[in-house]
Amino acid sequence: MIGLMANVELRHLATMAAIAEEGSFGRAAGRLGYAQATVSQQIATLERAVGGPVFDRPGGPKPVRITPLGAIVLERGRDLLAKTEQLSEAIDRFKAGDGRIDIGTFQSVSNVILPSVVHQLRSEHPGCEIRLSEEEPEDPQIGDLDLLFYDGRVHGDVEYVKLLDDPYLLVTRPGDVPDGPIRLKRLDGKPMVAWPATCDQPRMERALERSGARPKIVFRTTGNETILSMVRAGMGYTLLPWLALHGADAWSDDRLHIHELRPSPSREIFLHWPARRTQSPLAIRAIQIAVEVANTLTKQM
Repeated sequence: MIGLMANVELRHLATMAAIAEEGSFGRAAGRLGYAQATVSQQIATLERAVGGPVFDRPGGPKPVRITPLGAIVLERGRDLLAKTEQLSEAIDRFKAGDGRIDIGTFQSVSNVILPSVVHQLRSEHPGCEIRLSEEEPEDPQIGDLDLLFYDGRVHGDVEYVKLLDDPYLLVTRPGDVPDGPIRLKRLDGKPMVAWPATCDQPRMERALERSGARPKIVFRTTGNETILSMVRAGMGYTLLPWLALHGADAWSDDRLHIHELRPSPSREIFLHWPARRTQSPLAIRAIQIAVEVANTLTKQM
C-alpha cells in the first residue's frame, strides 16, 4: 500500500475534495480551472493508487456519491491539505522575516545597539521571536546562537563584521584633573575602578602599561553603573568605552567629568555568526540593522 500511495499527489486530493463539495466532475473542473478530462484523469490515478473507487458515478444529472473508501481518503486527504496549507503559510512567514533568532550580547551592546535592532525587527516583523543572552566569557563560543556580539574577534568557524571602534575615555569627578585630553602616563599610580580582567579589559590595561601607566585598581565590578557610582563617591577614576558611557547617559551627569585620552585606546566591536550555516532572513536583517546603528553611533563619537 505504501508503494501505491507514493503515487498520490496533493493535487489529486484537492481535486477529490472539490468534486465532493461541488457534486460533479464538471463543476469541480470549472472551480479548479481544469478541463473535465483532466479532473477525470486525476481521480483515475487516485483510485489506482488507493486500490478502489472513491466516487460512485450514477451518470446523468445526478450528483456523484463518495464511496466508503472515498470517505476515508477524503477525511485524511483534507487533513493533509490543511497541514500543507499551514506549512506553506509558515514558510511564507519565515521568508518574510518571521521566525526565531537567538542573539548573544554583552552589557554595552545590550544598552545601546540592541534596543534599536530589536525595535526595528519587531516593527518590520511583529510575529518574530527574539531571544537574547548576555554573557562576557573569556573564551566566547557561538554554539547554537544565530548572532554573537563581542568586543573582540571570536575564534572558530565563524564569519563576522566589524561594527565600530569604541574609544576609552577617562571619567573623574569634576575638578579632579584639568579639563581637556589627558595623557595616559598621568594615570600611573592613580586609584582606579575597573572591569574584571576579562573580555577587552586586559588588552586595555596592557595599553596603559605601554604608555608608562600602572593605575592602582581599587575595585573591580562588571556593572557600569556601579563603576560610575564609585567614581562619584571618590573611590577612584575609571576608564570606560564610549558605548558604556553613552548607555549610562554619563555626559548629562554633573557629578562626572569625561576626558579624552592621549593616546586613545579603543576596543573593537564585532558581530559574529556561524560560518557555512544558512542564515534566516531574520538574522540577515538583524545584521543589516546592527551595521546601520553602528554607523550612526560612529558619527556621534
